[in-house]
Amino acid sequence: MLVHVPQVLSPEQVAHVRGVLADTNWVDGKVTAGAQSAGAKHNLQVPEDAPAARALGDIILSALGRNPLFNAAALPLRVFPPLFNRYDAGMEFGAHIDNSIRFVKPSIASGAPIRVRTDMSATLFLTDPDDYDGGELVIEDTYGSHGVKLPAGDMLLYSATSRHHVTKVTRGSRWSSFFWVQSMIRDEAARTTLFEMDTAIQGLRSRHGDESEIVSLTGLYHNLVRRWADV
Repeated sequence: MLVHVPQVLSPEQVAHVRGVLADTNWVDGKVTAGAQSAGAKHNLQVPEDAPAARALGDIILSALGRNPLFNAAALPLRVFPPLFNRYDAGMEFGAHIDNSIRFVKPSIASGAPIRVRTDMSATLFLTDPDDYDGGELVIEDTYGSHGVKLPAGDMLLYSATSRHHVTKVTRGSRWSSFFWVQSMIRDEAARTTLFEMDTAIQGLRSRHGDESEIVSLTGLYHNLVRRWADV
């Protein structure tokens, strides 16, 4: 499932995030790479426990909490604190699959490490496509490869089981935030079914209001959530 979530951040919020990141120290992106992906990863990253990362991450988490499309698609139980990366000219990230479990550091979690099962991956673009060449996020699924470059402030949500890569940047610099979501619905097929059902119900409600049959469908949706939820 690929879901384009538009305008997670407003232009003003994007400008603020980029301003803070411009004054922040960047390190080699391999610090959060798994053993297999480290050799393929060539980018820069803000340390995950940097104060700026935490403050900007809170802005993103607040925006996600208010975003109905994100919540309908992900049905989130936990969201890994957002991280920030940067691809300057010549940088890329080869084909890889994200780690199945991520650990939130004790310094961030305020206690013991928190495990997050990575059901879905998210990339929130912070640079407009016209400002750089290359740098496409390419997702591979059963229907082929999908190259994505979204406007600044928009986000792509996709299955963490997908093989994906970032093509080499040949001009400019590509900045983004990335993180993972543990969904209440572990099974990807069930999660997709619920999202499609919710989307259909919302479309019917907008045209017909809360007719009896639509209320019944809404009840069925919630009964399926109860059946499939892992909380």
